[in-house]
Amino acid sequence: MAEAATSSTAAPPRALDNGRFIGLAVIILIGIALPFVLKNFYVFQLTLAMVYAIALLGLNMLVGYNGQVSLGHGALYAIGAYIAAILMDKADWPYWATVFPSGFVCLLFGYAFGLPALRLQGNYLALASLALAVTTPQVLKHKALEDYTGGFSGIVLSKPPVPFGLPINQDQWLYFFVYAIMLVLFLIAYNILRGRIGRAMIAIRDQPIAAEAMGINSAVIKTSTFGVSAFYTGVAGALSAIVVQFVSPDSYDFFLSITLLVGIAIGGFASISGAIYGALFILLVPNFAGSLSKSAPWAIYGVILILCMYFMPTGIAGLVRVTAARIRKRLA
Repeated sequence: MAEAATSSTAAPPRALDNGRFIGLAVIILIGIALPFVLKNFYVFQLTLAMVYAIALLGLNMLVGYNGQVSLGHGALYAIGAYIAAILMDKADWPYWATVFPSGFVCLLFGYAFGLPALRLQGNYLALASLALAVTTPQVLKHKALEDYTGGFSGIVLSKPPVPFGLPINQDQWLYFFVYAIMLVLFLIAYNILRGRIGRAMIAIRDQPIAAEAMGINSAVIKTSTFGVSAFYTGVAGALSAIVVQFVSPDSYDFFLSITLLVGIAIGGFASISGAIYGALFILLVPNFAGSLSKSAPWAIYGVILILCMYFMPTGIAGLVRVTAARIRKRLA
């Protein structure tokens, strides 16, 4: 997996020229218009896709841009969700006030995990993070925390009301709430990855010895990247608790960590837009596979996954990038 992340064509995101800026503005406007033309079920699905996109972007910064392999981000997602749920259920915090505190707690947790992880590389780091993913659901079920986490039953939350008397329903409001946070976090990630920190992350991934020789502090960059990645995943977890209105330990098993890793592989390693493509894939393709076969949906899902990896080795983002370059070449 580390080799896949390294071998994918990756560089800091390019600056936006006029054409890309106009295209991005059009996409943002389309995103604003979608809740008014889709049914509530599809609005809910798109809201979940945006939540996953935030988590995938955080994981991609760690795996795709920095070359550290994590199989434990499902645990960070769970921690963010539970912190938000506990703050809302036990402390009566408003839902909007729980999102970024949940992310900051996960940032501290990720940074603390990243410090000892500096001694681990590749498969060993993956196994250490795997332990985190396997342990977290069991800890959430423990009797000592049952008064806070709800144990096996979890925590049921209420759907947030629409504020300010806006003429939209609750599903549309949650869509815009998540949409605004996603845009802010994607903009922050874009600026981080375009700057010196982003170049240092890629240098450590591609040539760690040369990066150290150039004066890059690998320990600081790696632990900081792990912390920022955990922050994004924690924010996504908090948003998922708000959107779904329910958290339980069984919702955040090891399979969630694998699903997130599949999302960045399909979307495209070291790609900001790949987080969106990957989120749509992990949300929609299992449902599509289930509609094709009720008896063996995961077999169909596996076949689709293999075909995607065979025909799109650089992910959907890589395919889009190559296709766009060919179109521009023909039009030139």
